[in-house]
Amino acid sequence: MYDITKRRTIRKYSDKKIDDRLLHSLLQRAEQTQTMGNLQLYSVVVNRTPEMKAKLAPAHFYQPMVEQAPVVLTFCADYNRCTKWCLERKATPGYDNFLSFLNAATDALLFCQTFCHLAEEEGLGLCFLGTTIYNAQQIIDALQLPRLVMPVATITLGWPDEDAPVSDRLPLEAIVHEETYTPYTTEAINAYYSIKESLEENKHFVEINNKETLAQVFTDCRYKAEDCRAISQQLVEVLKKQGFLY
Repeated sequence: MYDITKRRTIRKYSDKKIDDRLLHSLLQRAEQTQTMGNLQLYSVVVNRTPEMKAKLAPAHFYQPMVEQAPVVLTFCADYNRCTKWCLERKATPGYDNFLSFLNAATDALLFCQTFCHLAEEEGLGLCFLGTTIYNAQQIIDALQLPRLVMPVATITLGWPDEDAPVSDRLPLEAIVHEETYTPYTTEAINAYYSIKESLEENKHFVEINNKETLAQVFTDCRYKAEDCRAISQQLVEVLKKQGFLY
């Protein structure tokens, strides 16, 4: 039986192909996930060819698994299909707004997560790429995504060719709030993050980045404020071009 507590992020894949029937079965089963208004406001673009994976690679900062994985799947918030359905049925859609994007993005991410769970149950390995919304316009151009379609998640998929470690997670009490949100005290933060900070790989992470704390690695190196602001502005412009913002 699949044990989600032991799931691993897989970045190296064997040459074994993923059968179309298996992939389509997983995608079809994933359709049973929850969705806003039962509208299924998502689409997924499946890329297998070296040419298309090479087009996507720059958007994902040339992470090697993008071109090495047998399959790359881009999950999109999609109000284009629903809008066209409405227009074909004498209905007047009004989904060119940020609320509709959030609804569709939520649908797409739920669908993506259900698919990931089902794929891992079958023994497949995958890596979730957080770079999708960083360079959304490049992905839109490569995949020829029309108005009211926005990429929100990408996974690389294949049969594992590595024994990756299980990632650390915060204790349950760090994320659960009973009845109302409980403020985090200094003592609580120290308790919740001490295990993460004590891991040898994270200590090494701090050392090679010439930082004093693990938090500084994230604020000063990985997710810098100026980068987050610049990418946020780019994202706003892309959402305007795709019809989700005015």
